[in-house]
Amino acid sequence: MTDNRIRSVVIVGGGTAGWMAAASLQRHFQGSPLKITLIESSEIGTIGVGEATIPTIRSFYQTLGLSDLDVMRATGATCKLGIRFKDWLKPGSSFIHPFGLFGQDLRGVPFHNYWLRLRAEGETAEIGEYSLGAALAKGGKFTQPSRNPPSSLSVFDWALHFDAGLFAGLMRQVAEAAGVQRIDARITKVNLRPEDGFIASVTLDSGASVEGDLFIDCSGFRGLLIEEALQTGYEDWGQWLLCDRAYAVQSEGHGAPPPYTDVTAQTAGWRWRIPLQHRYGNGYVYSSRHISDDEALRELQASVPDPLLHAPRQIRFTPGRRRKAWNRNCIALSLASGFLEPLESTSIALIETGIEKIKQLFPDRSFNPAVSDEFNEMSRLEMERVRDFIILHYKANQREDTAFWRDCRAVDVPDTLKHKIEMFRERGHFIRYRWEMFQPASWLAIYTGFDILPKTWDPSLDGLDVASLRRGMDEMRKAVRAAVDGAPTHSDFLEKYARPTPLAAQ
Repeated sequence: MTDNRIRSVVIVGGGTAGWMAAASLQRHFQGSPLKITLIESSEIGTIGVGEATIPTIRSFYQTLGLSDLDVMRATGATCKLGIRFKDWLKPGSSFIHPFGLFGQDLRGVPFHNYWLRLRAEGETAEIGEYSLGAALAKGGKFTQPSRNPPSSLSVFDWALHFDAGLFAGLMRQVAEAAGVQRIDARITKVNLRPEDGFIASVTLDSGASVEGDLFIDCSGFRGLLIEEALQTGYEDWGQWLLCDRAYAVQSEGHGAPPPYTDVTAQTAGWRWRIPLQHRYGNGYVYSSRHISDDEALRELQASVPDPLLHAPRQIRFTPGRRRKAWNRNCIALSLASGFLEPLESTSIALIETGIEKIKQLFPDRSFNPAVSDEFNEMSRLEMERVRDFIILHYKANQREDTAFWRDCRAVDVPDTLKHKIEMFRERGHFIRYRWEMFQPASWLAIYTGFDILPKTWDPSLDGLDVASLRRGMDEMRKAVRAAVDGAPTHSDFLEKYARPTPLAAQ
């Protein structure tokens, strides 16, 4: 019987994506003869895929044997309970998209129907008042979720804001300790097999050659393997997502760091502010069709309240994805596979899911096309679902002050998103597609934050006694307020548990 197993994996590019893949795959194949090599050049900087995450990152590093506090101390991290959107609906508006549920479903009827029913009677409480995650974030509080929540009202989750460079360094430590080989070199040539166009090896600036059975491209926007060598092609989503550039800059941080990411609407895009324990991350994602680079830079600099730690650097991008994330014997991760702006902190999460799909569909050396086809279909659907969620934020705005926001509202959105919005408006129903990162609670946060509400509530609630409903809803809000009042401040939590113990310089 012929042994056709993959014996060598070559990861091209380090940074967050490369070292996450190396650490996770080495752990997964621990004890097997599989050899994993990562090639990166210390002369080439990394873009950095973002410093804000979603809760799945915690499961990822826990499978590597790291605790939340291990990672927080190593990366100067703060806690993230959600994202605060300022001025997106209109100037002066604000709401939080939390990692958690809203209220309690009763009698098989989703909570938002009860909230709508009471709104019709003049109740003015915002839906965020029924979310423990949102209320904690708004109050600057943090506590870890209960392992056995007494009710859905207590259910929330959390993620991290961290220094992406330090996190990549931590992943490198884990990977190398487990046996991953690192080569510090530039790749000067990608060598293809003449008979089928598969990658045979890469040539280094030292003249050495590194062969592999499977190659993972983590080379960033360049796509050294997936695009330059294999000419896979790219699907441009600029007709839906108008932003194509960003400025990013780090600044000193003063005062208590909030337990959420701030994203604020600007003249021709939006600005992020991400609190770490030792500094802040700031940036402006914008449309070059609606504002000049110089104007965008001035707008960003004027908005950062702290001294800057370096000159802002510009990132140019085309929103979209590679036509195939897996082509021949090459799989692209992170920026090499496509790019969606970091509005909902999905960059690192897409690395995580890409790595999981590699594990699930790990090939042998026959590279059966059915396997790569399945991988590509899963990746396509997931990227499109994230794309639709981000488009919704722009489409639903009610701003009239600049051409950018008016143009965003005029975009003809994909049919998948159009159908989702229509079903929620008509029946308060959440369409759930296969391979979708964001669940109904997240869609509810964005719908309600942008005043997209169902025409009516579930008809089974027509006969409810309004006075009893109001008492029940009041009790929910009181329970949330009591939990927030009893929680420590975010700053106190960090001081007690998570003061940094940074990695040694690599």
